[in-house]
Amino acid sequence: MEKTEIEGCFVITSKVFADERGQFFESFHNEKFKKATGLDVSFVQDNISISRKNVIRGLHFQEGDHAQAKLVQAIKGKVLDVVVDIRKESPTFGKHLKIILSEENRKQIFVPKGIAHGFVVLSEEAVFSYKCDAYYCPASEAGIFYADEQLKIDWQIDMKDAIVSPKDQELPTLKSYFDAIGIGDRG
Repeated sequence: MEKTEIEGCFVITSKVFADERGQFFESFHNEKFKKATGLDVSFVQDNISISRKNVIRGLHFQEGDHAQAKLVQAIKGKVLDVVVDIRKESPTFGKHLKIILSEENRKQIFVPKGIAHGFVVLSEEAVFSYKCDAYYCPASEAGIFYADEQLKIDWQIDMKDAIVSPKDQELPTLKSYFDAIGIGDRG
């Protein structure tokens, strides 16, 4: 369990037991997680996405009472995972963190509430898992534009090859998002 420069974000590396049969690893243990982080999180929903190379998903979050903390990992393949601190009171507001999550390194990242999350697939295909501590609520869905020039995220792919949903292409920049909710001095 490693702390990151973004408060509340933790990188977790699973211990993998491998032999001629394959692999076994514990992907989550509530008591160990609580002891290492001091956080008492109750996950209520698991999601899986399957995406092909160069797909960018994000930067997503849920607002208000439906905000979600997530524990994410690549079950198959390799992704560049990106989190952006959008907590207006945070000393790391607007900062982002990138980490490779793959079936080889078995790393996970805990994404606290108030953090926008996204990833890009670097392998031919990726199976990505999200454990969430709140149920998905379409009315609370929000996001920040993945190519926001203010954030300067290097997605580590040729952007002309990026595959992005029309919905994600229309997300606001960080500044536009905070201007729209009446907190223009943070963007």
